[in-house]
Amino acid sequence: MALTSVLTTLEDERVEIVRGLRRRDGDVLDWLIERYQHRLFRYLLNLTGRRDLAEELFQETWVRVLERGHLYSDRYPFIAWLLTIARHLTIDWLRRRQPESLDALMDPESETKPLDLVAGTPSPFEALAAREKSGHLAAALDRVPVLFREVLLLRFREDLSLEEIAAVISAPVATAKSRLYRGLRALATQFAGNS
Repeated sequence: MALTSVLTTLEDERVEIVRGLRRRDGDVLDWLIERYQHRLFRYLLNLTGRRDLAEELFQETWVRVLERGHLYSDRYPFIAWLLTIARHLTIDWLRRRQPESLDALMDPESETKPLDLVAGTPSPFEALAAREKSGHLAAALDRVPVLFREVLLLRFREDLSLEEIAAVISAPVATAKSRLYRGLRALATQFAGNS
């Protein structure tokens, strides 16, 4: 019976978010920012590897939420919709900055890593892992192609379901699942190579 009340509460929360965003309710937006700011910033920081760019995209993401909040539906949790906006803004930024890398965004076998903006410097995830004495994982994860690394981060850092990941990356669930398993295999290969 408790599970039913929890599910009802989550459904009610989603409905309230939809209503609040459609009304452009400042209190709802403040609550959303307070609740999701850390996850959003962490995602952008891991995706871009640059704090200044992550901060810029963070601000732009919340502006888009305010402008386009009426488009949110409660089909998926708000965090999936929020990360989808952030991902699209990141891709748009890359298109403006590096138009020659668009094909590489879709090619997981490519040697280039278009979302790796800073080469030779440790990513924020690596720094955190080093502080936690798990630099081995961070180094291995950094060598996983960005197409697969993104799905690994969404699943294990952001705790999104396969359906939510599919919504964020605008792909079928089967593609999200495939990228997750390929990412896990790539990560395992990196660990085996470093042992």
